[in-house]
Amino acid sequence: MDTPACAPAHHRLPDDLQGLVTGTLFVALGVLMYPHAGLLTGGTAGLAFLVHYATGLDFGPVYFAVNLPFCLLAWRRMGRRFTLKTLASAALLAALVQRLPAGLGFGYLSAPVAALLGGLLMGAGMLMLFRHQSSLGGFNVVALMLQERRGWRAGYVQLGLDAAILLAAVTVTDGPRLLWSVVGATALNLALSFNHRPGRYQAA
Repeated sequence: MDTPACAPAHHRLPDDLQGLVTGTLFVALGVLMYPHAGLLTGGTAGLAFLVHYATGLDFGPVYFAVNLPFCLLAWRRMGRRFTLKTLASAALLAALVQRLPAGLGFGYLSAPVAALLGGLLMGAGMLMLFRHQSSLGGFNVVALMLQERRGWRAGYVQLGLDAAILLAAVTVTDGPRLLWSVVGATALNLALSFNHRPGRYQAA
């Protein structure tokens, strides 16, 4: 006998709020680990890190500015609700990265630990955001759009895009740190690939 299909769960406003705040906080913790070990990541966060390392400008404002064009794409392709959630998440991430260091610091953080733990934290946080119909903008939008329209796994799409950003990192970091940056990006995207597949989790 066939198992009857269950209707997608509906996220209420409190569900979305806790999901967006918790997911963004996880990503912020991962992001904060990377500068202490001299690492980079992919996506628009990686672009913001490149600008930060090259110019000394604060990561948060640069990250939010880089994301604005992708939010326009999200508005056209993914709808108003998704875009507004994404804008809120990106703004919250920028604020958390700027403010959390006032109450959180790392006495010592090795590159391997930062790469693996930071990458997994960011992957888990993005997974929460995806499941609440949000993202952090940038390449997340492109990856989710291709998953919805073509069935390509978001993690694999993001991994390919991240690889291009990390190639540009040779201008601002050395070989070992670049290698650990690749490990971190791989951990992030494998977490997404294994846990965020079309049809595995549905919610409105």
